[in-house]
Amino acid sequence: MQRKDVYKGLEDEKFRNMPLDEFIKLIGSRERRTLLRLSTNPKYKKLIERVRKIKKAGKDLVKTHVRDAVILPEWLGMKFGVHNGKEFKTIEINVKMLGKRLGEFAHCTGRVKHSGPGVGATRGSKFVPLK
Repeated sequence: MQRKDVYKGLEDEKFRNMPLDEFIKLIGSRERRTLLRLSTNPKYKKLIERVRKIKKAGKDLVKTHVRDAVILPEWLGMKFGVHNGKEFKTIEINVKMLGKRLGEFAHCTGRVKHSGPGVGATRGSKFVPLK
């Protein structure tokens, strides 16, 4: 028996046809306020129009720098290339991502490993044998 992904007790089939007004009632207050103020943010409005155009054309990847965009139900199943400051990280939208921001899934900081001194680190480390 396969488990189906659900969000707020609803499966993805219900979200695909859900109007934006009903979806806004299900998400948190910060994201709700962002979506209600769409007319004042031209970059977000432009992204939504571009996503609809790409979806209609049948393409699979939408590249964007808009990390603070709230993930909408009409984007389910699409792939986004979200810029993390260095490269575009590819994420595929599923039900559990609804109502969150695109930037939450494309981390911009990496892990720093502080090991022994490397070549050219300091004058003192010049004489430390490298492994």
